[in-house]
Order: sequence, then structure tokens, then C-alpha cells
Amino acid sequence: MFQQFTFNHVLFLAQSSLVTLQLVLIAVVGGGIGSAIITAMLISRFTPIRWLAEAFVFIIQGTPIIVTLFMAYYGLPMLGLNLDQTWSMTFAFAIFTSGFLGEIWRSSLAAVPKGQWESAHALGLSWPTTMGSIIAPQAMRIAIPPSIGFLVQLVKGTSVVSIIGITELTRAAQIVSNATFKPLPVFLTAAAFYFAINFPLTLLSRHLESRLKVGGLVKSH
Repeated sequence: MFQQFTFNHVLFLAQSSLVTLQLVLIAVVGGGIGSAIITAMLISRFTPIRWLAEAFVFIIQGTPIIVTLFMAYYGLPMLGLNLDQTWSMTFAFAIFTSGFLGEIWRSSLAAVPKGQWESAHALGLSWPTTMGSIIAPQAMRIAIPPSIGFLVQLVKGTSVVSIIGITELTRAAQIVSNATFKPLPVFLTAAAFYFAINFPLTLLSRHLESRLKVGGLVKSH
């Protein structure tokens, strides 16, 4: 006999949405570190290092995320890294994040007008000082909106880990739907939780894009 769709099921979905947030937060931290490394490699003066980073970005961006997840799930144990499901998936998302954010940040650095580099060079500033005090702050203003936009996509992308069996929001919705045979209200509720997570990020992205006037910053130079 099928169960009634009750408030307890809603609470179960809410708890599972916390797993989704956990996946995203860990992926953002690990992916942020990886993205910084990839960005540094992409702007390196050493061609082999730059080519290696470009190849990594092309592979990650050209491969479905589910393939990356399966490679992490089955490949890490073969390398002697016996992580549980959640950690192997967050590792895969961190790699995925590195490939996309690394390119976003590189593009943001490239969008800073060359005149800024030339002015810093004319003043005799060192490369670290130029990057830290002049280029990076401007690049950050450009990178914030697309980076947040990517995070929105990352939140929705976590739904694919339901195939592995991790009980995040989508998997929880499948479980409740099978138990209640009420797929429409169940998945509408799950959609509401996704919306509750993503809508503030979308508003933040639009606010920052408007406030920082990224388009005007680029065009004005």
C-alpha cells in the first residue's frame, strides 16, 4: 500500500537538500583551490604548463559531468584512494569546478585592459604587486557574476549523483515518489527546494553585475 505524502516526507526532502548543499560547498572549496591553480597555469609563460592546463580545461568542459563522476567513483579505488560515495563525488565535482572556474577566471584576467599592465610596468611595479594590487581586483569584479552563475548550474548538476545512490535532493524525491506514488507533488516540492537554494544566488549575481557595472568596466577601456 502506498503512503500518503505528508509533512514528514517534506522534512526528508529538506534534510536531503542539506546533502546537496554539502556537496556544493565542499566542491566549491576544493574547486576554488583547483581553479586558482589552473588559472595560474593558464596564464603561465611556460608553454608546456599552459598547454597542460588548456588540455585539462578542454577535457573537463567537453566531457559530461556524469562521466567525470563515474571516473572518480570507479577510478579512485584503482589508485588506492578508497573514499566513500560522498567524498568521491565531491572530489569529482571539485575537478569539474576547477575546469570551468579556472577558465572563467583566466578570461576575467584577460578582460582587464592591457593599459593596466603597461601602466604598472611603467611604474616599475613587480609582477606580484601588479597582479595583487591592480589586475586581480579588477578581474574579480568581472569574474563574480559568471562565477555565481556557474554555482547555480553546479547546484542543479548535483542531481546526477542520484545515479550513484547518494541520497541528495533528487534521490530523496525518487524515494518519496516511489513510496507515495505522488510524483507530481513530490517533485514540485523538490523543485521548490532547488529554487530556494538557487534563487538567492541568482539575485546575488544580478545585483553584483548591476552594482559593479562589469559591462561598463570593460567597455570603458
